[in-house]
Amino acid sequence: MRRQAIFCLLLQLIFELSSCTHLRVAPGTTLKLPCVSFQTDFYAETITWQFNGGDIGAQSLSSAAVKKDGLYLSISPVTTAHEGTYVCSVKKNDMELIRIYNITVVASIGYEIKVNQGSDVHLPCNLPPSSRVETNALWFKETGGGRKTLLNQEGTASDDSPRVNLRFPLDHDQSITIGETVMEDAGIYHCESVEGQKLSSVYLSVVVPPTLAPYSCSGFLTPWEPCQDENSRIGGPLLQESMTEFSMKLYSYIRESNPTTNLLFSPISISMALSHLLLGARGDTRKAIQTAVCVPHDFHCVHFQMKKLREKLSSSLQIASQIYYNPQISLNESFANQSMQFYEAQPVRLLETSEKNTQMINEWVANKTKHKITHLIDFVSPNAQIILLNAVSFSGQWKVKFAQKHKKGLFSKLDGDLVPVPLLYHRKYMATMTYVVELKAQVARFSLTGDSSLYIVLPRDSKASDLQEVEVKMTDTAVHQMIEQMKTTPPQHIEVTLPQIKLNVEPDMNILLKKLGLSSLFEGGNLCGLYSEDQLVLDDAKHRAFLELNERGVEAAAATSMSFSRSFPSFSALRPFIMLLWSDQANVPLFIGRVTDP
Repeated sequence: MRRQAIFCLLLQLIFELSSCTHLRVAPGTTLKLPCVSFQTDFYAETITWQFNGGDIGAQSLSSAAVKKDGLYLSISPVTTAHEGTYVCSVKKNDMELIRIYNITVVASIGYEIKVNQGSDVHLPCNLPPSSRVETNALWFKETGGGRKTLLNQEGTASDDSPRVNLRFPLDHDQSITIGETVMEDAGIYHCESVEGQKLSSVYLSVVVPPTLAPYSCSGFLTPWEPCQDENSRIGGPLLQESMTEFSMKLYSYIRESNPTTNLLFSPISISMALSHLLLGARGDTRKAIQTAVCVPHDFHCVHFQMKKLREKLSSSLQIASQIYYNPQISLNESFANQSMQFYEAQPVRLLETSEKNTQMINEWVANKTKHKITHLIDFVSPNAQIILLNAVSFSGQWKVKFAQKHKKGLFSKLDGDLVPVPLLYHRKYMATMTYVVELKAQVARFSLTGDSSLYIVLPRDSKASDLQEVEVKMTDTAVHQMIEQMKTTPPQHIEVTLPQIKLNVEPDMNILLKKLGLSSLFEGGNLCGLYSEDQLVLDDAKHRAFLELNERGVEAAAATSMSFSRSFPSFSALRPFIMLLWSDQANVPLFIGRVTDP
């Protein structure tokens, strides 16, 4: 009878000690791994622990210690170095019993996301802000038994599965989108750098969606509420602060996606176009757009203040913002009226063919920009429901003229290459120049007609790291401080050398809108104030900015850089620099750009 009892006990031990346990543990926690989970006097002789095939004692595994003669293994705190396979071995006479643990150390940033079947879902992941983005992160999905499947760097599981995509390639935001989720998409996903650093882990669950009520705009049909205090003294300054905050947020997003190329955009044009769309947004979509353009949710006077700002800038800045819509729909009358009232833009119906729509839109843009931009779009989809357009043109003359004699110089690019450029030169140009400690950069201000100024921010050297250091420091607060500091700095004679520049740049507005938190516009946001009979989807968004810097002045924007020589300070724009075209009258940025290759 005793022999039978021992045999049964041995079967129980063999079953338990031969089992494999999979554990997911967060860094910084304490972990205790028992060799067996019940009391018995069977194991009394030899208990050993191994980690990834080697003796734990021999490996000197940090923070891991065998306790109570091997009865359990203690790890505190857990780090990524503790990820792997642990084997507990119990030996007595001619028998060996084992227990196996597979430990996965999940990223410190963990997410649990629940999504309805058939919907799109975004899985978040971000590279460290201080890192340079040279390669995309790697995404994996756990497949059970400690194994995982790699999603390639383009974010696509295979050529047959285009539903998985990297949202912003070569960007600090390495999130992926899984489109039209199915039940098989549920599981655990990991995001890692190419060096193996864990960046994010996501537990995704896919559920059957509840039966949705028919689409309805009930409760969202009232027009945008009127501004109750048009004479308020805080409305204007509030919008100015919001514009600067929005501008620098846009710049940070654009430079992340384009770390070394020329940049140019008009934050005031993009802000006005989004505010125009805000007229028709309701519910969560309204809040999302207000957050995107950095205005408070209770700031009902945003459109009134935008109109005043537009009027202030009309003498020097041509702003083109418009909404075209599918002729199959009928826009709400209140939206059409307020669109004219605040933005001088009557919503326009698209024509019957793609060719006619393309020609109509490009001719409108050319007219609004004095033919500086003659081609904005290549094609209008027959399925287009809404097209959001942006185009801006600025003309400002130098208050101090440059010499008409043409000279040439060499511009030093980020990679050290020298390229010849035509120059603007003045031996004793009257301008304001100072060193801004907060930016660690030299800054010069050049006065222009139309109550505007060109600010040129010059990093310490032409290296990419110096440029990026200044860009990181250029927050809205730092820019406002820079503007105020330059106002109190007296002008002086400076030897100025500027490159003649002509830029025509089109940032990706679709990516920008998504980074601004407005993905819902592409998926079907609440635009009941614009059209109430069905849900609308944004088909495309465009923005193009033009810049020319010549002996007459600035067309749209300009830039330069800084050094010292001889008896006069010298300002030489022959290496990469950052530029801000600023309205002194309205106290808002009109254009922001970067020149790395003239």
